Amino acid sequence: MRTAYSVETVRTAERELMARLPEGALMQRAAAGLAAACADLLGRVYGSRVVLLVGSGDNGGDALYAGARLARRGAGVAAVLLAPERTHEGGLAALRRAGGTVVRDGGAEELVLRADLVVDGIVGIGGKGGLRPEAAALVAVVERSRAAVVAVDLPSGVEADTGEVLGAAVRADLTVTFGTHKPGLLIDPAREYAGSVRLVDIGLELPEEAELEALQDVDVARLLPVPSAESDKYRRGVVGIVAGSARYPGAAVLAVAGALRGGAGAVRYVGSAKDEVLARFPETLVSDGGPRKAGRVQAWVAGPGVGDDADAVAEVLAADVPVLVDADGLRLADRDAVRGRTAPTLMTPHAGEAAALLGVRREEVEAGRFAAVRELAAAYRATVLLKGSTTLVAAGGGSAVRVNATGTPWLATAGSGDVLSGLAGSLLAAGLSGRDAGSVAAYLHGLAGRFAAEGAPTVAHAVADELPAAWRGVFPPAHPTR
Repeated sequence: MRTAYSVETVRTAERELMARLPEGALMQRAAAGLAAACADLLGRVYGSRVVLLVGSGDNGGDALYAGARLARRGAGVAAVLLAPERTHEGGLAALRRAGGTVVRDGGAEELVLRADLVVDGIVGIGGKGGLRPEAAALVAVVERSRAAVVAVDLPSGVEADTGEVLGAAVRADLTVTFGTHKPGLLIDPAREYAGSVRLVDIGLELPEEAELEALQDVDVARLLPVPSAESDKYRRGVVGIVAGSARYPGAAVLAVAGALRGGAGAVRYVGSAKDEVLARFPETLVSDGGPRKAGRVQAWVAGPGVGDDADAVAEVLAADVPVLVDADGLRLADRDAVRGRTAPTLMTPHAGEAAALLGVRREEVEAGRFAAVRELAAAYRATVLLKGSTTLVAAGGGSAVRVNATGTPWLATAGSGDVLSGLAGSLLAAGLSGRDAGSVAAYLHGLAGRFAAEGAPTVAHAVADELPAAWRGVFPPAHPTR
């Protein structure tokens, strides 16, 4: 599992480590890792042209020391100082001893445009509120250049703790981060600016509880429900689906498709699209009555394409089992009914739906996704899965937010979210917590989207068809089903 920590947590760990090390040793560790990453990106260091963009913080010092190492290997290294009077003295001296040059006034644009590599050391993880005009102007020059760009710790102009981008920001090909990931490297929109991320271990001792987590294959494999020899369809869990309407029968079909591939032993369907559901999935158990008459379930999914059937959504919310609320269900659900539930609730809005629930503009949610998902989880006392290019899952109660980036832009297609809802609901019925069900479903759904698309447009039912392959793919080859 990848973890990310806040600036405050990282700063505390750095201070504790520096107190035990010789002066400057921690920066040298960081600079060594940065220089190695730059060398790998360049391929041939000798004779290459490297430009360092150096601000007043410690990451400016990291860039200078790394530049000195590259200069000793034969690179032509020039440092552009954005705050000459506050430049790291030791790093600047090291660069000059290694044969590097310094630019204070003028000449920076030409250097950047001729460079093979630009190292962004303008602003560190403590930077807030966007770049100053002179730095923003330099970033615009970098965007016009053909140089590879390496960011030190995180791209200048992005917010480390939130993933927000306030104005101009460096777009890196590679970000070399130290000690741990920072939330902004894993959350959009900032993640798009980071490029590939390389983590350099500098010996930080960090708390067990992170601010942000990103599951990997081994974590998903550990969480997925796998039947035992004693399992029957009821022990594996039964998920109920309230979805579809005369206008949107396909939503029911797609939600059931996701649920059937989610690990539960059986799927019960309630709604007006039973004929369409049975035509596609005859194994579905359908009911002519409302949710209360459908039979026993271990979890409900309510909302995809239900139109204005508020009574069915209210019945589901009154049930004493885990409930996933999506799409129309988010609009119809009574806030107090959600807040008053004692069984787990998982809400799965996209940015527009989240904005409506919070009473803000969609742009505010998209710009500050980390804050929005936590605010929603607190306001509704529920686990919230905020869909998007990076999916965020917040459960509240002090637990780490989970982030998932396995998806592809091709997943932005009609019905894709219905498949995700069915999948996550099935995992709830199989016994996973709301946080685990949401994050595991997002992970598998993203992989299935990649498999279905393979770089070309896809459709929601094809994503559902690829869920078994995604499920199998997270297990080691020798143990495909644990």
